[in-house]
Amino acid sequence: MLREKLSEAMKEAMKAKETRRLSTVRLIQTAIKDRDIANRGTGKDAATDDEILQILQKMVKQREESAKIYEDNARPELAAQEREEIAVIKSFMPEQISDEKASEIVASVIAEIGAAGMKDMGKVMAILRERYAGQMDFAKASGTIKAQLS
Repeated sequence: MLREKLSEAMKEAMKAKETRRLSTVRLIQTAIKDRDIANRGTGKDAATDDEILQILQKMVKQREESAKIYEDNARPELAAQEREEIAVIKSFMPEQISDEKASEIVASVIAEIGAAGMKDMGKVMAILRERYAGQMDFAKASGTIKAQLS
């Protein structure tokens, strides 16, 4: 489904002559094709929507880091370009879960599987990744899990 959405977005960007959006969508599609090729090498199917959401999250994180570096080095025009790309990428992602809601979700998953200590952290993370791919910042979720399991 995300593949079709990206394809449509690329056509619309071409027609509207939105160069930034077009180049960003092309970057996304290239990253997805790279994942497909890597999957083929290991005998897996093409990237699923969950994998595509993970790719998008990674791309957003990379651009946030780049924008910060550009700002630190007095290159505001390049930082602005990275932020524009972030906005385009995020337009294909589902709504992000707030930190408070994420904390509630983590507590419910811990209760659901009966996690007792840090040894169960991997199980909790696996369930969160399966259910909330693209919707949750798993770096923050990791900290929340540690706090709740300690």
